[in-house]
Amino acid sequence: MQNDNFKNLSQDLKLITCVIQRGKGDKLTKAAIDAGAGGVTAFFARGIGVRDRLGLLGLAIVPEKEVLLIVCHSHEVERILPALVKAGDLNTPGHGIAYVTPIDQVVGYIPT
Repeated sequence: MQNDNFKNLSQDLKLITCVIQRGKGDKLTKAAIDAGAGGVTAFFARGIGVRDRLGLLGLAIVPEKEVLLIVCHSHEVERILPALVKAGDLNTPGHGIAYVTPIDQVVGYIPT
């Protein structure tokens, strides 16, 4: 039985998570908003592990990261994710990662 506090708004929601080098967040946030994202939550983080492995390939990876979280409808992912990839050059190794996960339950989400 579903709790009344959890409305069935989440059936079509996805979470786009993007982890990028520190200092790149504003550019990607603008790209996401321009592509139709209703909002972006951004915070700083520190990455460990991958930097050492990629360093062997001659890439200098800064451990300080920015993480962007974007809640959107499934159909919006097709616009927002490519905009993030383009703005952050995410197809280049070491520039960041973006991935999409389903949202099973949500509280407080206001559809745009």
